[in-house]
Amino acid sequence: MEADRSEALPTARRPHRLAGGQPGLLEPGASTDPYRLRLYRILRTDFPLGYDPGLGAWLLSRYADVALALTDPRFTGYPRDGAPRGPVPAPLGLCRGSLVCTPLPGSGTDRIPGSTPATASAVERAAYVLARRIAGRDQADLVGEFCRWLPAGLSSPRLKALVRTGGGAADCARHTGLRERALASFLANMLDDPDLLAAVAGGVGPGAEAGTGMLLDRAWTETLRRDPPVQIVLRRTRTEVRVSGGTLPAGAPVACLIGAAGRDPARFAAPDRFDPLRADADPLLTGPAGCPAALLGRLEAEHGLRALLTAMPGIRWADGFRPASSGVLTRGPRTLLVRPS
Repeated sequence: MEADRSEALPTARRPHRLAGGQPGLLEPGASTDPYRLRLYRILRTDFPLGYDPGLGAWLLSRYADVALALTDPRFTGYPRDGAPRGPVPAPLGLCRGSLVCTPLPGSGTDRIPGSTPATASAVERAAYVLARRIAGRDQADLVGEFCRWLPAGLSSPRLKALVRTGGGAADCARHTGLRERALASFLANMLDDPDLLAAVAGGVGPGAEAGTGMLLDRAWTETLRRDPPVQIVLRRTRTEVRVSGGTLPAGAPVACLIGAAGRDPARFAAPDRFDPLRADADPLLTGPAGCPAALLGRLEAEHGLRALLTAMPGIRWADGFRPASSGVLTRGPRTLLVRPS
C-alpha cells in the first residue's frame, strides 16, 4: 500500500482536504502538480470512490475503475445520453469524442494507419521549416517557437479542405491546443533520454527507419500514458455500477482521472518512469486509434522530433533548465528551453 507522505510537504504544497480527509481536486494548489502533491496517489489508495463538490462529480482514480467507465455500456457520455458511450470514442487523449469522428480522406495509404501521404508530407514540411528557423539560436523555447506552431502551421490544401467541411474530422483537426501540449510532453520525455535520442538520430535507411518509427510509436503511446494532455474525462452512469471503492448511483456524473489511472502501480510497473519499451504498455488511455486528431498528433510527434534532430543534431536542455508540467484538467510543459547546438 502506498504511504501518504503529504504531511512532510510544505504547507503551500499540501493537497487541500475536503470533509473526511479527501483531497480536493480543484482546490488551491492542486492544479500545480497533482503528481508531486501525491494527490492522485492518495485518491487511489485511500479514496478510490469519493465525491468532489468542486468538480460536481464522483472521482475514479484506479486504472481498473477508469477502464470500466470508458468501455462499459452502463456508462454514457456526459452530460447527455447521445454523447459517446461504451466502445464508441470517448473524449480521450487527443480525441474530442465527436459522434461523427471520421478518418482523414484516403486513410490507410501511409505507414501510420489512417494517415495519408499528403498529410504526412504537410506535417513534415511544416516541422522542418520551424526547426530551421530556430537552429541558429543560442537558446530557444520549443513550446513557444515550435510546439505552438506545428499543429497550426499545416498548409496542405487537403487539410484546409478538411477543416472547412465541418463534422467530426474537422472538429478534431481544428483544435490544436491539446496536440501542442502532447507534443511538448513527448519532446520533453525524449530530450530527457539521450539514449533514445541517439537511437532516433541513428535511424538511417529503409530498414532502420522502420525500426525507429516503431520506437517512436511506442514513445508516443508511453507519453500519452505517463503525461496525458487531458487529465479528466467525464462520464455518467446509466444505472448503479459497482466499482472497487463502492457503488456509483444511477445518473451520477463521474470524473475519470486519466492522469491517476495511467500511473496506477496495480496496472503498470514503475509507473512514474518513462519507458517506451515497457512490457505492460496499454493503448486504452490514448483514445480512439482512428481519430484524426490522434493521427495528426502522432505524425507531428514523429516528424517534429526528426526535424529538430536533423536541424540541430546537438540539441540539449539549456543550462540549468528542467522541464515541468502544470495543470489538472489539461496538462503539459509551458516552457522547453533548449540549446540548439
